[in-house]
Amino acid sequence: MRAAVVPSVNGKWEVRDVPQPEAGTDQVLIKIHASGICYTDVHETAGHIPGTFPRIMGHEPVGEIVAVGPGVTTRKVGDRVGVPWIQTTCRCCEWCRRGKQMFCADGKVTGIHMQGGHAEFMPAYADATMVLPEDLSYEQAAPLFCAGYTVWSGLRWAEPQPGERVAVVGIGGLGHLAVQYAKAAGFETIAISHSPDKDKLIRELGADEIVRDGKGLARAGGADIVLGTSNSSEAMADTLQGLRPDGRLVIMGAGATAMPVSPTHLLSRRIRIIGSTQNGAPFLHEALEIAAKGKVKVIEETYSLQDIGRAYERVEKGQVRFRAVVVN
Repeated sequence: MRAAVVPSVNGKWEVRDVPQPEAGTDQVLIKIHASGICYTDVHETAGHIPGTFPRIMGHEPVGEIVAVGPGVTTRKVGDRVGVPWIQTTCRCCEWCRRGKQMFCADGKVTGIHMQGGHAEFMPAYADATMVLPEDLSYEQAAPLFCAGYTVWSGLRWAEPQPGERVAVVGIGGLGHLAVQYAKAAGFETIAISHSPDKDKLIRELGADEIVRDGKGLARAGGADIVLGTSNSSEAMADTLQGLRPDGRLVIMGAGATAMPVSPTHLLSRRIRIIGSTQNGAPFLHEALEIAAKGKVKVIEETYSLQDIGRAYERVEKGQVRFRAVVVN
């Protein structure tokens, strides 16, 4: 089969012919139809996330099951599925026993410990796969297995209440989905964007208002929840100026520097800063169902597997405005 192989840290992505994998015990073999490129792939390539090389990356894979291995009873050939970040855990540590598998130190991650989706075929643990809604295309589904899952999970983890206002900072690959999910959930939604050229599109995504920074957010009446999807720590910290009392800043973007936070912002208004990951399969199910109903649409650029090197370079340089998806 063909696959995109990263040979070493900072190595150039190469499309190679490699042996086609088989479905092992408790696994299925998936013919990949779409695989999203996430900026996490850039961090992995640069060695910022530990892992061995050579490696086939890709943690937003979706496709069709073409074989099932021994012990599989929950999936069948022909199922349309996707695979999330965490595939399997030890199942016996404190966090696994508490049902918080995302904290297991021995978790096996798609594209790091196990082969990723930037290939024609990919094995995966059957119990990790999520069946796709019938009305959701492969191209739309792929980015939801990381970007969509992340922002919807973050919004849910902030426990929004009726009548609260939600703001999104960083209207990019994550943020353009966060605006749509917040609006789909029925919340007044404010976009914090430094790019006036995006204003028309942001309105089309459903934003009720657009501001430029934390002070602008405060002038607009503030927000009870800010979804921090930016890669700028400074931009996310700046939004604290516009958080209302008992407000929550949910950090989902990875900034390259420490986030400057003044304790006075936190103390006087009882503000909380919440770190959020992909917080459990129920949230992924919800994110997929909302998109299948047409309430959320991924804005994407599509590439062939043969052209994945160019796609990766555009992601690395920040030239992909929203999401890049490789289709087979």
